[in-house]
Amino acid sequence: MSQITEQEAPQAPRTRKQRQAAAIAEAASGHVGWTLLKIVLLAIVDAVAVYAAFVLFTASEWLVLGIVAAVTILVNWIYFSRRRIPAKYLAPGVVFLIIFQVFTLLYTGYIGFTNYGTGHNGSKTQAVAALMRSAQERVADSPTYPVAVVERDGMLGLLVTDPDDGDVSVGTEDQPLQAVSGATMDGDRAVAVDGWTTLPFAKVIARSSDIEKLSVPFSDDPNDGAIRTPDGRSGYLYVSTLQYDERAGTMTDTRSGTVYSDTGVGAFTAESGEQLLPGWQITVGFDNFVRAVTDASIRGPLISVTVWTFVFALISVASTFFLGLLLALVFNSSRMRFRNGYRILLILPYAFPAFLSALVWAGMMNESFGFLNQVIFGGASIPWLTDPTLAKVSVLIVNLWLGFPYMFLVCMGALQGIPADVNEAAEMDGANPWQIFRSIKLPLLLVTVAPLLISSFAFNFNNFNLIYMLTGGGPRFDDVSIPVGHTDILISMVYKVAFTGQTRDYGLASAFTILIFIVVAAISIISFRKTKALEELN
Repeated sequence: MSQITEQEAPQAPRTRKQRQAAAIAEAASGHVGWTLLKIVLLAIVDAVAVYAAFVLFTASEWLVLGIVAAVTILVNWIYFSRRRIPAKYLAPGVVFLIIFQVFTLLYTGYIGFTNYGTGHNGSKTQAVAALMRSAQERVADSPTYPVAVVERDGMLGLLVTDPDDGDVSVGTEDQPLQAVSGATMDGDRAVAVDGWTTLPFAKVIARSSDIEKLSVPFSDDPNDGAIRTPDGRSGYLYVSTLQYDERAGTMTDTRSGTVYSDTGVGAFTAESGEQLLPGWQITVGFDNFVRAVTDASIRGPLISVTVWTFVFALISVASTFFLGLLLALVFNSSRMRFRNGYRILLILPYAFPAFLSALVWAGMMNESFGFLNQVIFGGASIPWLTDPTLAKVSVLIVNLWLGFPYMFLVCMGALQGIPADVNEAAEMDGANPWQIFRSIKLPLLLVTVAPLLISSFAFNFNNFNLIYMLTGGGPRFDDVSIPVGHTDILISMVYKVAFTGQTRDYGLASAFTILIFIVVAAISIISFRKTKALEELN
């Protein structure tokens, strides 16, 4: 009876090939739909990567191209692997973190060390081409070149026929004329060539403004001039009154004889200090940071805006917290009737989008026809948003309206988390309500709320929506070189430096952004370390 059945007999260990075959069979028996979905999603990712690689290759961005290729290969390896289960869940988050956080931070830091801005947007080659185009004049005895307007990849070009020898060449604003063969001729005029689409007469008329601005360099030497056409059929030679000497690094105005040299500041500069714009983007080191604290026209408003930013953030956090805490204490009492209805009403300001509420308040605070002046104050003319002091008070009032419901909800939840026997024990020891609140409830409350207060400070430190929608940063300071006002905070000042005014200084704005990041990070680190002392209460 000790005989062992066949099923009970121990099985020999499987070989590696058998394990692989079993894994393939197990995968094949799974859901085919999920496999197809994975293949489709990866195909989309690969298609986007291939398109990005093509664009980067055309622009000669080799570093970014290498990163895109490496990430694409890594993603495919992870998702086609059968064992990288944790990586499959982590990969999307890590990729998006790198794109939207790490890359943004690093690129902003890089821009802060350059002169990138109005007049310094491109490379030196692009600046030279733009300067030469801006000073072009038609050669008086220029021959007439038969041309046809062509297009490729959304870029306009000219198909030019030499009137002397009949040679055909094609070029764009960025690509000088290059000889082509096999063009389709209409008499002595080339009208089509492989790889390009010839625009019909109707499209030429529709895009006449763009075609008139089109300037195709005659050769690689910008001093040779360019071909331009006023009608899309006849082209003429235009030569710039500026003469560029690449070896000497100079640009000479042939009319006045003034020589502009490359002095390392990102623009051709004359001995008198006059610059030819546009210039080009260069690395300037810490010049933007130095200019932010030494330039009198910037330092003055920067100090005022920085002080106001701290005052605004601190008062906003303190006022919203204490009002929210007061209301939470009131509505946490079991003796209060209709508590749920009141709670719903109190969180309504938090339920509406903040930028819409700010716009509504801006209308109500209008000096001429606002609800506050016309109805509440009987037709008074109170400059809520145009007086420097009142504008700051108005910003704080509106932010209190927008922020107290959040603190109310947080404090309500924290108070309800405090055990009731703690209060009962304090009452039995003879403590009055104020002593219970100050010595028991508030310390226990701060254990939960302190990290949220720190995040609220960081949020209000960069509360761009409220300032932009309510006051626009106004009223504006007088005699300053940057368009900032009394209610601007640092982030709104950065926006104005970068995106408003006649000159947009992205380098200076990025330098301000780095300073803001350092300040907020330092305050957050110090505050979180201080809050560790509260954890001992637990």
